[in-house]
Amino acid sequence: MLTVYGDHRSGNCLKVKWMLDVLEHDYRWVETDVLSGATRTPEFLARNPAGQVPAMEFADGRVLAQSNAILLYLAEGTAWVPADRFTRARMIEWLFREQYSHEPYIAVARFQRLLAGMSADEIAPRLMQKGHAALARMEAALSGGGWLAGEAASLADVALVAYTRVAGEEGFDLAGYPAVRAWIVRVEAALGIG
Repeated sequence: MLTVYGDHRSGNCLKVKWMLDVLEHDYRWVETDVLSGATRTPEFLARNPAGQVPAMEFADGRVLAQSNAILLYLAEGTAWVPADRFTRARMIEWLFREQYSHEPYIAVARFQRLLAGMSADEIAPRLMQKGHAALARMEAALSGGGWLAGEAASLADVALVAYTRVAGEEGFDLAGYPAVRAWIVRVEAALGIG
């Protein structure tokens, strides 16, 4: 059985949980509060020296970290990973984009607002600008409807929806992103969440 160490407040952890659930994997979830120092204990660091969640531990003791790597491992050979090489590469392109130009701004703003208790005025304007740029890029890609990579939901959609669906909590008004809002509904339906 798989054991997943994750914090339910983290979009990176939730997207792993969603994929485990939608694929009906048998797993044990170990709630790991990142604010309490739980990821800095010697026991946790022995599992994942980076001291981050999510971390997925196999029955034989091997551990896989980084949410998008875990998603790829879980979904290999399923419809969530496109069979067409180009479409699969587009999906991976979005996975990189999510970690490089989406999560560092939208998720960080969320952390600062909800978990660190900062006011909207205390959030760095650069975070908000870069977050809106990421949302605008998604809006352009989704303007024709559909999915981020190809003609069906893929891991790109799972990865990007995690923080996008709660962007309003971070102060990102999604009213100006109608294609993104419609896409969120489609992805939540595909995952059975919402």
